[in-house]
Amino acid sequence: MSITDSIEIAVSPDIAFAAVSDLPQMGRYSPENTGGTWSNKATGPAKGAKFKGTNAQEKTTWSTTATVTTCEKPSCFAFSVGFVFFPIADWEFRFEATPAGCRVSETWTDRRASLFKRFIKIKEVPDRDAYTVTSIRTTLENLKASLEATSS
Repeated sequence: MSITDSIEIAVSPDIAFAAVSDLPQMGRYSPENTGGTWSNKATGPAKGAKFKGTNAQEKTTWSTTATVTTCEKPSCFAFSVGFVFFPIADWEFRFEATPAGCRVSETWTDRRASLFKRFIKIKEVPDRDAYTVTSIRTTLENLKASLEATSS
């Protein structure tokens, strides 16, 4: 299952890419992710770099490990998320130049096995797919508002 949404932002793809790949600041945009920190000697976005992402949902907090799978500035930033040995999801952000700035597309691909999905339903969001549709839209709208406010 994959979910994609996109939004037009009046900034260059370079600026949008820099904002999305700035892990400690990602919590400013996402309703669930509270940020991230580079790990295993990584200091910034690069293919193969690993990071710890932190998340919160109501009273529950958790962290995941992720590996950057694509880092092609300024067109694509993508990473795979896992928990212990379980794959959870792939996230991809694409940045396409437009006459007004850029179009940012965010895609989430669910990689959880059915048994793991049942466990997660008990622990967090009962309908992850529906929640993710709203979450991606909120993230993109917050990214747009923040970047356009600071660029004007």
